Amino acid sequence: MLKGRSLIEPMDLSPEELDEILDLADKIIINPAAYADKCRGKILATLFYEPSTRTRLSFEAAMLRLGGSVIGFSSAESSSVAKGESVADTIRTVACYADIAAMRHPKEGAPLVAAMHAGIPVINAGDGGHQHPTQTLTDLLTIKSLKGRLNNFTIGLCGDLKFGRTVHSLIKALARYENIKFVLISPDELRVPDYIREEILIKNGIDFVETERLENVIDTLDVLYMTRVQKERFFNEADYLRLKDSYIVDNKKMSCAKQDMILMHPLPRVNEISVEVDSDPRAAYFTQAKCGMYVRMALIMKLLGVE
Repeated sequence: MLKGRSLIEPMDLSPEELDEILDLADKIIINPAAYADKCRGKILATLFYEPSTRTRLSFEAAMLRLGGSVIGFSSAESSSVAKGESVADTIRTVACYADIAAMRHPKEGAPLVAAMHAGIPVINAGDGGHQHPTQTLTDLLTIKSLKGRLNNFTIGLCGDLKFGRTVHSLIKALARYENIKFVLISPDELRVPDYIREEILIKNGIDFVETERLENVIDTLDVLYMTRVQKERFFNEADYLRLKDSYIVDNKKMSCAKQDMILMHPLPRVNEISVEVDSDPRAAYFTQAKCGMYVRMALIMKLLGVE
């Protein structure tokens, strides 16, 4: 039963609960008109302490498409936080006006603090480099919609695997499904953190390999999940220059990939996927953005207990 609960990290949901949300999202995709009034009279508060485009707008679009209303702020400067108000006091106040809240915050753990004081469901919309559970739901729905399953495939995660919260959350979630093989593609400086490698992958006997070069493994992948590699993450410029082109997906690299591989990216992209790839039918990153709205519609309904 998900009614009244908060979602702070993907592991808050059992595999069965994940499937429940994804199944509802599938139904919404098939017949969105049937859900147009499901949250009429309900209010979502979007509490965004740092900038966001896709996440904030997809939450707002999700609630509006369910017939509900939205209140909130899109930066800390436009709220009483600028006067020094605590997260706990902000959420207690917001709970007087709204039925559910989505919070993005630069400090890890802030949405958890909010959930402890709220009295309404709180959804973590990203807290620092920590968790981003609704992006994980988005990624799972995209894979399920396009591949028809969440098991028996090889996924390549490429780019900044050290600081990328979307990558960490996705590995944790997919590790609970059968026969998933991870190919971790990154420069040495940006490898997956030790706790992910040891506590999630090795401890659970999950098949994975690590490599520096995408072109060496792209032909083995069923899913390729790209992230940004930022120059400032490198200790010296020579390593960056040596590797930077390895992490740009263009038509040449795509020509080596499987015909049914799907290419994903949490967005925003900088130059890690060339715009020439946008017309490739395997490019799924804008489909992914749309899936984000549908899965958030399903999540809002489940946490509000709307049938």
